[in-house]
Amino acid sequence: MSARSLRRAALGATALLLAAAALTNAPAAAAEEKKGPATRTFEFTYEVTITDVPAGKKARVWLPLAASGDSQDVAVVSRRLPPDGKVGKDALYGNAMEYFEAAAGPDGKIPLRVVYRVTRKEVRFAGLREKPEKDALLKRFLQADRLGPLQGKHLDLVKGRKMPTEPVAAARVLYDVIDETMKYDKPDGQPWGRGDVLWACDSRFGNCSDFHGLFVALARAQGIPAKFECGFPIPAAHGSGAVGGYHCWAWFRAGERWVPVDISEANKDPARKDYFFGNLDANRVGFTTGRDVELTPKQDGPPLNFFIFPYVEIDGKEHTRQVRKFAYRDVE
Repeated sequence: MSARSLRRAALGATALLLAAAALTNAPAAAAEEKKGPATRTFEFTYEVTITDVPAGKKARVWLPLAASGDSQDVAVVSRRLPPDGKVGKDALYGNAMEYFEAAAGPDGKIPLRVVYRVTRKEVRFAGLREKPEKDALLKRFLQADRLGPLQGKHLDLVKGRKMPTEPVAAARVLYDVIDETMKYDKPDGQPWGRGDVLWACDSRFGNCSDFHGLFVALARAQGIPAKFECGFPIPAAHGSGAVGGYHCWAWFRAGERWVPVDISEANKDPARKDYFFGNLDANRVGFTTGRDVELTPKQDGPPLNFFIFPYVEIDGKEHTRQVRKFAYRDVE
C-alpha cells in the first residue's frame, strides 16, 4: 500500500471514530444533527482599568484581542483605548494583540474598553474539517510547557493502562481519566488556575486551566499534538449580564483535524460528558491560543503562562494591579 493510501486509510479510521464518538447517544445526536450547529450572536464587553500607576511613569500595555476564525466572526462595535496603539500578532501562535505606551491620569488609572459583536458557531465532531498546520506549530504542540512537563507524576494517571494507538481513542482515555480524577473546585487560599500539572495531580481539583493543562500535557506525552485555548464563557441564559472571568478548553490533533474537548464543563455537568468530547457549545468567545507566550513587541519579563488579561510593565517589571469587568448582551 502506498504512503498516500495509508494516510487515507488512517484518516478514514479517524473519521469513523469521530462519528462513533459523536453518536454515543444516537437518538439525541440524530436530533441535534437535524437542527444543525447552533449559533449565537452577542455583544461582549471587555473592560479593564489598570490602577496605581505611579505619577510620571509610562506603562507598556499589551491587550489581547478577539479575532474571527473557523468558529466565530468578530467585529469591533466600539473601543476606548490609549491613542497610537499598534496591532500585531505574536510570532509563534499568531494571537492578535494591541500594544501601546500610556501614562495614567491624575487618578493613577489607565482605562481600557472594547465592545465586540460576536457570532459564535457550535463546533461539532461530525463537522470537523481537515486543517493543515505549520510544522513549527505542530512541533511546539508536542513540547512541554513551563507548568506542563512531559515527564512526572501525572503520567501515573495512565500507568498500567493499554493506550490505544489511534489519537481519538487515546484522547478519550485521557479525557475520562482526568474527569474521574479531578473535581472542579476553586477554594479560597489555594493556587488553582495556573494550569500547574504537577500541582493538579496532588490537589485533584482546580479550574478549567488545571483540567486542560493536564490534558494537554498527557496528550503530548502520548505523542498527540495538543493546544490550549483561552476565552470567556457566555452564560447559557440569553439576555444580558456580567461574565465572571475567563474560560479555557483544549484541542488535540487527529490526522488532519483539530478536535476540541471541554473537560471542566463536563465535570460540572456530567449529563453532557459525552457531548464535550469533540463538541463545543456556542456559549463562549475565543481570544488566544497557547502557553508560554512571547508578546509583540517582546516583553521584558518571562513568557506569559497564558494571555487573556492585559499584560502591563512599568520600568521593565510586571504591574499586576487591575480592575476587570466583563459583560454580554445577546443580539436578536
